[in-house]
Amino acid sequence: MSQVYNFSAGPAMLPKQVLQLMQQELLEYNKARASVMEISHRGADFMELAQKSEQDLRDLMNIPDNYKVLFMQGGASAQFSMVPINLLRGKTIANYAHTGHWSKKAIAEAQRYCDVNICTDSLENQYTNIEDFDSWKINQSGAYLHYTPNETIAGLEFDYVPEVDMPLVADMSSTILSREVDVSKYGVIYAGAQKNIGISGLTIVIVEQSLIGHVVANQPILFDYATQANNDSMYNTPSTYPWYVASRIFEWLKDQGGVPAMAKINAQKAKTLYQAIDESDFYSNPVAKKYRSWMNVPFLLANEDLNSLFLQKAAENNLITLKGHRSVGGMRASIYNAMPQEGVDVLVRFMQDFEKENG
Repeated sequence: MSQVYNFSAGPAMLPKQVLQLMQQELLEYNKARASVMEISHRGADFMELAQKSEQDLRDLMNIPDNYKVLFMQGGASAQFSMVPINLLRGKTIANYAHTGHWSKKAIAEAQRYCDVNICTDSLENQYTNIEDFDSWKINQSGAYLHYTPNETIAGLEFDYVPEVDMPLVADMSSTILSREVDVSKYGVIYAGAQKNIGISGLTIVIVEQSLIGHVVANQPILFDYATQANNDSMYNTPSTYPWYVASRIFEWLKDQGGVPAMAKINAQKAKTLYQAIDESDFYSNPVAKKYRSWMNVPFLLANEDLNSLFLQKAAENNLITLKGHRSVGGMRASIYNAMPQEGVDVLVRFMQDFEKENG
């Protein structure tokens, strides 16, 4: 099979080395005489994997000891419910930043549990810009502030961390492990796995211990962070194979030099692609330069009638899953940790050749 570069927004490209290891270990894991998908999550082999994976993630992100790390199911979307369930703590108001598709969904779910104060709204600029933090209208009586550091669909990314006197909650599904993060600034960080952590079916939740154990009354026991934290994320059978894949991704990240090394690579990948877009009259990116995403790069062709031909020719050149989200149109290249610089270079050369032939 020839080298293919997969620019999918998620489920996303995995490192080739990890895929090969998954293949190698598929039939038998760690001399268990069975696949990791077939062994007990409470057996010695899987318990060792679980403990090591948590420690590796703590090492990679420098997670303080007063934070719990949970390996959960339900996708990041389940956290749209679990955050208000666990963090309202008797209050009736929560602050939300509305900067894109995913924050909009989080807001809609939170409104089932409390009054939502939308403290900033990027809808009017079609999710292409973010209001200066000094202009946000934050309700100081709110239980917490929720924001989405990177909006996967629009390619809109914060270049600052909101500073507030209340727990800060971040949906980091598409940015986690792509650069260094000061975890101590957050009350809760959550992320679906299928972009930078592994495959779908797993959600990582990092939560400060003092926020655990105060759920809204009469909620499902599995939606209580305390249930998960007090049972090492194994109150019920966890998603064992996605957890296994995450463990291999964490090891791979350490082998690459950790998060600081990945940040340098990711910054260069984004620079390469945006430079190619900006130097062309054939391609454009609608997002304010200050808030362009490192991970998800949408771009439009000057002639939309060429979109189908672009995708066809890209696929013929082993560049796949470049079609933009229907709400934005055009193209979108998601360049998560597993995408090498070489893949971005190949894409840029293709874009330049396509422009010469069709511009």
